[in-house]
Formats: sequence, structure tokens, C-alpha cells
Amino acid sequence: MLLRLKSMLFLLQALLMLISHFSVYDSDFKLRTDRAALKLTGTDDFGFAPISAEALEVSEAEKARCRAWFDANIRTTETPAYDFTVGGKSLRGHLQDWQITLGEESAEGAVRRGGKTTIISLKHKKSDLTAQVEATVYEAFAACEWTIYIKNEGASASPVIKRFYGADCVLDTGRTELYLSRGSSPAADDFTLMKTYVSPTPMVFNANGGRSESWLPYFNLCGASCGAVLAVGWTGQWYTSLQQTSHGVRLQAKQEYFNASLDAGETVRSPLVSLTFYEGDNPLKGFETFRQMEKACVYPAAVRPMKGYVIANEFSTLTCDQLIDRVRAVEPSVLDETDYFWMDAGWYRYNEGWYDGVGNWIPDAARFPETLKPLSDAMAGEGKRFLLWYEPERVREGTFLYEEGMRHDGWIVPMGDNLLWNLANDEACNYLSDCIADSLIENGVSFYRQDFNFTPLKYWQKADKELYGGRTGICENHYVTNLYRYLDTLCARVDGLLIDNCASGGKRLDLEMTRRSVPLWRSDYNCGNADGTVKPDVLEATQSMTYGLSCWLPYSGTNQYYHSQYAVRSAILTHLSVYEPDPGEYAAYDTVRSYMTENYFPLTCGGTDTKRFLAMQFGSQAAGAALIYKREKVSADTYTLRLNGLSPDGTYVLTDTDDPAFSQTASGRELMENGVTLHIAQAPEARIILYSLAD
Repeated sequence: MLLRLKSMLFLLQALLMLISHFSVYDSDFKLRTDRAALKLTGTDDFGFAPISAEALEVSEAEKARCRAWFDANIRTTETPAYDFTVGGKSLRGHLQDWQITLGEESAEGAVRRGGKTTIISLKHKKSDLTAQVEATVYEAFAACEWTIYIKNEGASASPVIKRFYGADCVLDTGRTELYLSRGSSPAADDFTLMKTYVSPTPMVFNANGGRSESWLPYFNLCGASCGAVLAVGWTGQWYTSLQQTSHGVRLQAKQEYFNASLDAGETVRSPLVSLTFYEGDNPLKGFETFRQMEKACVYPAAVRPMKGYVIANEFSTLTCDQLIDRVRAVEPSVLDETDYFWMDAGWYRYNEGWYDGVGNWIPDAARFPETLKPLSDAMAGEGKRFLLWYEPERVREGTFLYEEGMRHDGWIVPMGDNLLWNLANDEACNYLSDCIADSLIENGVSFYRQDFNFTPLKYWQKADKELYGGRTGICENHYVTNLYRYLDTLCARVDGLLIDNCASGGKRLDLEMTRRSVPLWRSDYNCGNADGTVKPDVLEATQSMTYGLSCWLPYSGTNQYYHSQYAVRSAILTHLSVYEPDPGEYAAYDTVRSYMTENYFPLTCGGTDTKRFLAMQFGSQAAGAALIYKREKVSADTYTLRLNGLSPDGTYVLTDTDDPAFSQTASGRELMENGVTLHIAQAPEARIILYSLAD
């Protein structure tokens, strides 16, 4: 009976996912359908078994498993784990139609930081199509990644390419649990971690109109035989399908819509696909290995925890001199803790509001007669970066980008009030790259904040029909490819530039954007209301977002609105921005932040429920911190803290940042298995417990 019920739930889930596939992709209906589908078989109320520091180390067996899979499925001429069809014939089904050559494997770090890269070249014997696979293995982390590029080397249109899968393979994981996170809708439950089993019917996860609202493109597959973390790098309409087979999980990853011939000289690419392998039945091993791989090999090398001071939001009307006065008036104790000053939207000329001036990337002469350079110079004089907001892909009528773009065919895709600057057009991309790079340099910007506040899929599809001869997916493919080129160009032009990835909050948190940026504003749920107030549950929502998102990303940020101890500690993140800094609570804050890019352990899941505790831990085997949040309506006065990632035979000392008299000593095994009972009488309250390995 139970098996029959599960089968019925999986079938109903598949039906809901099918309905979602045919819904309007940027609609609330799709979002609700996606969430309802997973709720049928999944849960957000679960915990994890303890895992020791020794078990977290990447073993030689895991490295060997990754290398063997990589050589057999990617660095191969016989059994590629990717596929596409040319003229109706699939690559894998007609390998004899292709000449495949394996390049030499590079030295570590020669192409990708910390990895060894191989270029696999494919030449179609029956057309002028060629393909290259850029494949990298990160041996220290039992991880690998690859991207496929297809080019038409001929003088005329190529055969049609479709079913272009960056990954189409089976992982021998056995019966498999699936861990994934919701995307950003935005809502209080953004990034909530979910657990389910991979279904025998295909489970489809994809973007909403070109942005990640229903799901994040990260999946932890914890199997009876082995595990793997799958990550997809595609800042567009990404698609991932997972299906339980008799041996493991069949996974497919692609740009959801692609069916096109290529013009002479034209190149397209697949999403980047990443796999991090691990052994054992504890998914925490996969999360931690993936996080450390990202930190060491994916994020820009200059990324580190930072704090910002917001001196102007989108409603500010302050002049340059007034803003300089604000910078110079910052108390020395606050200035010492500040890494960058943040200026948001509205610094350019607009009509009714900041939103109708996007495309005018020149400082408003009435407020900034000498550009923003005097302001950035004042910040640089204090040794601080200048962060400035842009939304370059959205153009409003009447702006200078609109006037320039409309002079050229195909530079702008019009639809309603928001027009899309068509990055798919190489000339338009080059023009925008020069425009924004010049703006950054002229205004002394060293931290570039890129926002993106509308869904692009319908624009891409319109452009396919009107600009690209009805070739499905061509605009999106070139657009996303050039988005990466655009960001890389800015970094090449502006020495030491850092990039903040904001798309109505965290709607572009894929692996390719991680390679270039950090999300300083991970969810628009943290935005203030029109009347200046904030959501009543914003603190619990902030805690919950950290709990879920930290499984995938070691760096993220938001804003702090209140100065109570509970509020400050609710917003402990690697990147925090504040409007009115208060140095009183930052000592404990900075102690925790120093551990946040190391291992992360979700301890107690409370979501946003004010009747439940929420707890999490950051740190290494040697030292770290646990954050325990007793919400307003929690009735219990005690909480049992069970730590993770410790050495079982080591001796640890626990201290409380609020109570100098609190000190407990116990073995790592005791702390992981039995824990320590804390008395927390007040509510709401946020407790910070530090641990360290005794000498």
C-alpha cells in the first residue's frame, strides 16, 4: 500500500511538473506549481547525522572515483556524457560521423585555478561543424566541470542542432536522496533547503523566464552507492532533469530551448556542468566539498568577507558635497570596520523615479557637476572602495542608451516600458562594455553592482523570431555568452574591480556568475516597504535564508535594519551592508564572519517559524562558531547544541560571547553525539557559542 501511494505521489508530481512546463514561465502560477510539485514528495523539516572532521576530508578513493568518471565520460572519444543532434542524428548514436581528438591535459591551474584542463576537439565528417569541449578536473576536491562549444566553420548555414545537452548521463549512485534549495521569488522562504527522493518519473527543474525563482541550479544527489553535487552554470533559461534508474540517477542539463542551424562562422555553447563526487551516506560531505571547491577554484581570487556602508539609496537626493560630508563624518571606529561605501540607484538623470532613467549612465549634472569622482576620491582617501549601482541590460525610452541603441538594427529588443539591450549582438555588447567600463573609470568605481529587474526569456524568444530567422534559442545563447564576456571585459578594463551580482535579489546565482561575482543583496524580500518599514518577519527570514543558501554558497550578503543584538546577529554574513552603523555588536559579529567561509553545518531547521529554534555552525575542525536563534514564541528555555565536523578524540573548549563565566570542556565525540545543553531564557535571543580545539 505504501509503495502504491508513493508511486501515485510521484506520478502526480510528474503531472504538476508537466503543467509547469506549459505555463507562463514568469508567472506566479509556475512558481506555485513548482513548489507544490516538490511538496508532494519532499520536506523542509529534517536534520543531518553528525559527521567528523576526518570524514569530511576528500579521500583518495573519492579522487580516484572522480578521475575515473571524468576519463570515462568526458575526457573520452567513446562514451561522452554530453549529447546533441546534428541533422537529426545524435552525437552518441553516430560517433562514427565525428573525428574526435583529445588534447593534452594542462598543468594544474594553467587554464582554471586549481584544475587540470583538457580540450576535446570534434569535427563532423558530413558538414562543416566542429565542437570543442573544455573540460577541467579539480583533483584535490574530487570535482570536474565541462562546457561544449559548437562552431560552423563553413560558408553557409549548418544542419539544425537540437537536443543540445551539456550533460546527459547516468550516475551510478543507487537509490538516491535529493537535496536542493528554492530560488528567490522573493519570499520569506527564499533558498529553503528541501529533501526528497529522486523519482522514477523525470523531475524537471528549470528557470522562470530566464531567472532562478523556483529553484537554484544546485543539486546534492546522495546515493546508496555514492554521492555527487551537480551545479549548472547558465544565467538564462537553464533546465535540469533527474530520474531514478535501476543503477542511479539519469541527469540531463541544457539550455531549455534550442533548435537552430548556425550561420557561417557562428558559435554556440552549452551550460557549464559541474560534478563534485563524494562517498558515504551523509550529504554534508557533498555540501562541504563543493563549498570548498568553489572557494578555492571558482570565486574570483580577490573575494573575501567585507562590510559596506550605504550612503545613498534609490530615493536619495543628496548632492556630491553632501555625500562627501557623510563620508567624512563617519566615526573612526565605524570607518575601520567599513570596506566600501554603497551608492544605489538614482545617481543619474531620471523623470519620476530611479527606474525610468535606466540607460542614462551619466551622473546627474545638477547634483554631480564634476561626475562622481570627487566622491570616490574622498572614499579612496580613507582607503575604501566605491560601490555603484547599474542596471545596464534594461533601457527606458528617452535615455541616451535608448537613443544610441535605436540607431542600430538589433541592438534593442522592445517590449512594453522595459526594453532589453541585446547583448546577443556583438557590436551592442562591445558598445555597452566600453560605455560602462568608461563610466566605472571616470567615476572611480571599484565595486560594480549589476542589477537585473525583469525576466528576459520572452525578449529572447521575440528576438529569435524577429532578428535571428526563427532559430530557437540563438538570442539567449549569444546573450548569455556575451554577458560573461561583458563582465570579464569590465574586470580587464578596471584594475581590481569586484562585482556584486544582483537580479531582483538572488535570481542569478549560478556557477558561471559565481566565477565572476558575489551576491551582496541575495533577496528582495529584505527590501523596505514603500512607507519605509520592513517586513515583520525579516529577521527570521534572514536567518532562514542563511541556513539554506550557505549549503551552496560560502559568500552572500544583505542589509541590517535594526541595532538590537538579535537583529545584528540575525544578519551575520560574509557581506553585510548597513545604513546607520552601530559598532557595539560588531566584535562578536566579526569573530563569526571569520569562520563563515570554512565548513558549514545546518544544525536545527526552523524555517521562519517563530515557535522553533534555528541553529547553524561555521568553522573548521580547530575552531568555529554556532549561531542559535530562539525565536519570539519558542516556549522551551533550553537548547541542546550538537556540533559537527570535529575530531572525535580531540578536546574542545566552548565559550559564550555573552557570558565570560561560561566555559565547558568536552571531547569532540561527546559534542557531536550528545551535545551540550544551553539555558536560553529570553526570547527572541541570538546566542553565539565559540568552540576551539584545546592545545
